[in-house]
Amino acid sequence: MILYPAIDLKDGKCVRLIQGDMEQETVFNENPADQARLFESQGFEWLHVVDLNGAFAGKPVNASAVEGILNAVEIPLQLGGGIRDMDTIEAWLDTGVRRVILGTLALRKPDLVKEACVEFPGRIAVGIDAKGGKVAVEGWAEVSEMEAVDLARKFEDAGVAALIYTDIDRDGVLTGVNVKAVTAMANAVAIPVIASGGVASIDDLKSFIESEVRLDGIISGRALYDGRLDAAEALALLKDGNA
Repeated sequence: MILYPAIDLKDGKCVRLIQGDMEQETVFNENPADQARLFESQGFEWLHVVDLNGAFAGKPVNASAVEGILNAVEIPLQLGGGIRDMDTIEAWLDTGVRRVILGTLALRKPDLVKEACVEFPGRIAVGIDAKGGKVAVEGWAEVSEMEAVDLARKFEDAGVAALIYTDIDRDGVLTGVNVKAVTAMANAVAIPVIASGGVASIDDLKSFIESEVRLDGIISGRALYDGRLDAAEALALLKDGNA
C-alpha cells in the first residue's frame, strides 16, 4: 500500500480545500516545486497532483506549476484536473507525468477512457469522486445520478491502472476515512483502488490495515501539511503493513 501525498494546485499555489469548495482554501506553500521536493526528501514514492483550476475550467490551467514539480523531483506523479481529451492526455504523458487521472471524462465519455487505456497501457487512472455515493464531476460542481460503484464496474476490463476513489463529504475536513465505502468499492472491482478523503491521523491508516481491505494506496493532504499525520511514522507503518 502506497501513501500518496497530495499537491492541489490553485492559482499556482499549493492549497487544500474543504469538500472541494474553491472559496474555502488554505495555502500551504507558495511554491509547489518546493513542496514536492520536501515530500520526496521525506521518502514518499509517488506524488498525487491535482490542477483544481483546471478541473473547473475543463482544461489545464496550472501547467507551469506541474512542469515545475516534474523538473524538481525524480519520483513519479499522477495528475488529474482538466484532462478532457486525447490530445491533453498525450501531452501530459509526453511531458513526464507517469499517470493521468480521468474523472469527468470517465462519466461523460467512457469509450474515450477505454481508448486511452489501450493507447497508453498502465498510464491511465480513473478518478471517481462520490458525494452521498453518487458520482460528482466538473470539479465536484455537478452531482450525477450514477452510483460510484456502477461507474467503476464499467471499466473492469478496460486496462485501467488504478481507480482513485474520493469521498467528497470527508475531503479536507479531517473527520476520518469512510472504510465501509472504500471496502465496498475495492470489493466491487478487480482494478487497484487508491482511497482519498478524510485521513486525519495514523489511526486512519491503521483502520485500513486492520480491515484487510485490498487497497493499492491512500492519498493524504491536509493531515500531512498540518502535522496531524507524521510522514515518517506513516511510511514506516505502511512498510510494515506491506511486509
